[in-house]
Amino acid sequence: MDQKYRNSNYSTGKDCQDVIDENKPLYIFYSSVVGLEFVLGLLLNITVIHVFIFKLKFWKSKTIYIFLFNLVLADILLLIGLPVKAYNFQQCSENKVVCKVQLFLQFLNRGASIAFLTVVSIYRYYSVVHPEKRNVLRILNRSPQISVLIWVLLGILTIPAMMQSFINCNSNETDELTTAVILREIVFFTQIFIPFFVLVYCSLRIINRLKQTTVGDKTKLKRAMILVTGVVLVFALCFLPYAFTRAVHLQRIGNVMPEEKRTVGKLYDGFVCLSYLNCLLDPILYCLSSTKFKKLYVSIYFPSRVEKEPTETSEENS
Repeated sequence: MDQKYRNSNYSTGKDCQDVIDENKPLYIFYSSVVGLEFVLGLLLNITVIHVFIFKLKFWKSKTIYIFLFNLVLADILLLIGLPVKAYNFQQCSENKVVCKVQLFLQFLNRGASIAFLTVVSIYRYYSVVHPEKRNVLRILNRSPQISVLIWVLLGILTIPAMMQSFINCNSNETDELTTAVILREIVFFTQIFIPFFVLVYCSLRIINRLKQTTVGDKTKLKRAMILVTGVVLVFALCFLPYAFTRAVHLQRIGNVMPEEKRTVGKLYDGFVCLSYLNCLLDPILYCLSSTKFKKLYVSIYFPSRVEKEPTETSEENS
C-alpha cells in the first residue's frame, strides 16, 4: 500500500481522543448506554442461566434447550467485554492487548449468538414444517456435537481479530486494507447476512404452512412462527444497522475527507451500542421457544404474575 494512502487515511490515537473530546456529551451517552446494557444484561442472563441449570437441567432435556443454553452462554461472554467498550467510548485505549482480547470476545460471542439463534430457528422450522425429514432432524438432535463444532469453528474464524488492531477498537482509527482485514470483514458480513436470509426464508415458509393448515398442529405452528419472526426482528434491529454502517465505515477508509469519516464513525458507534441490545432481547426468545421455560422463569422471578390457571401437563414436542 502506497505511502500517500497511509498518511491520508490512518488516524492516530490522538485523533481518536480529539473526536471524543469534541463530542463528549455524545460519547458519554454511548458509554452510559453500554454500561446500562452490561448491568441489565448480566443480571438478566444470570437469572436465565440459573433456570437452565438448576430448574430445567438442560443437559437432560430436549435438543432445543442445549442450543438455548449455548446462546445464553454466548451472551454472557459478550457482556464481559462491555466495560472495556464503555471505557473506550470515553478514553481511547492505547493498550492493544486489552483491545484485541475485547474484540476477540466481541466477535466470537456475537458470532456464536447469531449461530445459535439460527440453529434454534432451523430446528423449529424442520420440526413443524418438515417433520417427515427424519435424517435432518436426527442431525439437529445431536445438539452437543453441533454446539462444540460451532464454538470451534467460530474460534478459528475469529483468530484474525487477535492478530492486529481493529477498526472497532476505536472507530476513528482505521486499519490498512490488508488481506487479513479483508478476510476478517468477509467472515463478519457472511455470518450476519446469510443467517438473516435463512431466518427470513424459515419465517415465510412457516407462515405459509400456517395459512394452509386448518386443523392439527396449528397452535404449534403459530408458536414456531412467532419464534422465528422474533429472531428476524432481533436481527433487523440489532445487527443489520450495525452491519450496513460498518460497510459504509469501511468504504470511508479510502476517503481523504476527515470530517465525513468522523461523522460516519459517530453513527457507527451508535449502532454498535444498539447491537449489544440482543443480550437483553434474547431471553424473550427463550420464552417464545419454550412455554415450560416461560412458566418456570415467571414462577421463580415474578410469582405475582403467575396465572391462576391449571398448569399445562405437557410441553411442546420439539
